[in-house]
Amino acid sequence: MPATHRKIRVLIVDDSASVRMTLSEIIDGDPDLEVMATAADPYVAVERIRQEVPDVMFLDIELPRMDGLTFLRKIMSQRPIPVVICSSLAEAGSDTLMQALEAGAVDVVAKPRVDTTQFLQESRMRICDAAKAAAHAKFRGVKKAPPPPINVEAKLTADAIIPPLSEARAASLRAKQPQTEPIICIGASTGGTEALRDVLEKLPADSPAIVIVQHMPEKFTGAFARRLDGLCAIAVKEAEDGDVVQAGRALIAPGNQHMVLHRAGSRYTVNIVDGPHVSRHRPSVDVMFRSASQVAGRNAMGIILTGMGDDGARGLLEMRQAGSHTIAQDEESCVVFGMPKEAIQRNAAVKILPLSRVATEIETYGRNAQRTGTSL
Repeated sequence: MPATHRKIRVLIVDDSASVRMTLSEIIDGDPDLEVMATAADPYVAVERIRQEVPDVMFLDIELPRMDGLTFLRKIMSQRPIPVVICSSLAEAGSDTLMQALEAGAVDVVAKPRVDTTQFLQESRMRICDAAKAAAHAKFRGVKKAPPPPINVEAKLTADAIIPPLSEARAASLRAKQPQTEPIICIGASTGGTEALRDVLEKLPADSPAIVIVQHMPEKFTGAFARRLDGLCAIAVKEAEDGDVVQAGRALIAPGNQHMVLHRAGSRYTVNIVDGPHVSRHRPSVDVMFRSASQVAGRNAMGIILTGMGDDGARGLLEMRQAGSHTIAQDEESCVVFGMPKEAIQRNAAVKILPLSRVATEIETYGRNAQRTGTSL
């Protein structure tokens, strides 16, 4: 490793000594990361921050002397730092975690599971990826030095879940594809929970059908869907196997499972399937986008929002090649300009839009598709 390589410095705040030790071992085991310090409560964390400001802070919600949510709000109002919530509440799908994201946390991960080798490896991957993504997060009005570059690791593609189509088969499907109701497919990661809220809150109750993959822990997607359902004119729910995709409703892929779009005649449903991580994620945006390219094609619109990495970039290109209308969020409005950047570089996006214009684009697409019987 070059001597000039600077690692991403992480502060861990958790009252459990065993959790601090496990997190430290995971983070220090990654060549791009290092644990700057640990703290058992927010008061100790403040002293650590006064000595050196970390690039990223991992923060538990349930802490002594001051709860994590209160501490998060104080940090964000005084000295914003990229914060990843690392809590057992993630497994319970606590609504408190939604409040943490609304307060400025950039991501949520479950505490590392060490009961089996597989779970520990998956926890390790999710925790390290969250730290790297958080280090790249932007805050309005806050200038910071560019984060150090990160290593790109090998990963599975959507081929692991859905076989790719041959050119001849893809052309045949495009030629025979019947007109259906429009389907909106959205993928997001770091910063995506608030971006999705921004988009979905603006949509009318008769919005086109929407399917969403947002990278987040298992069970937390249920709390996320319930929160959005209470805020939006459209219905929002965590997707279940066999759910009908219909106008006025958004389905969010459940954490730790892939979501695949399926068509029978003119009706769409979703299948919830197990399988390996694709593009280092489960659910994977690439998996959902590939399924949409194969079964919906020109009847679909693909949107890729803020997030680290490249999940969804290949799938969005496949959607565009299948005749879908495709959108990438612009750099200025992204918390992390990773996934949209990769999609743009692959020429996968028909349009590049700020977040503030995405909802209007969805409405316009839906109206035009219904009026003309074709996509934009």
